Amino acid sequence: MFISTKISRDKDCVKKFDKLRKTKEFNNVYRRGTSKVTKNIVMYYKKNGTKINRLGISVSKKVGKAVIRNRVKRLIKEAFRKQDMSNLSFGYDIVFVARVKIKFANMEIVNRDIFQLVKNLK
Repeated sequence: MFISTKISRDKDCVKKFDKLRKTKEFNNVYRRGTSKVTKNIVMYYKKNGTKINRLGISVSKKVGKAVIRNRVKRLIKEAFRKQDMSNLSFGYDIVFVARVKIKFANMEIVNRDIFQLVKNLK
């Protein structure tokens, strides 16, 4: 017998980020934004005029096949989600672009890189 359970979200839960989905939104951040760089990741960011961050992740086919690219996206998304909310500024469109070297990185390295990039976001 299969019992389905519905997972409900708290209304008081603070959503940390939304997604950038359209090419136009990504290009706007690339053209008008500022960038910061680490060995494995490039971060472009721009104020968006709202009270929520919007996140976009770009991983080139040069990084690897689909399985590796999806793993890299998951690592970046989780590292960003783990950031301390008190240190994180709100109201930005943020695009993380993975470099080819990231396919050899583990979660610890990605966490360190994301922390370095996001800590002085102003």
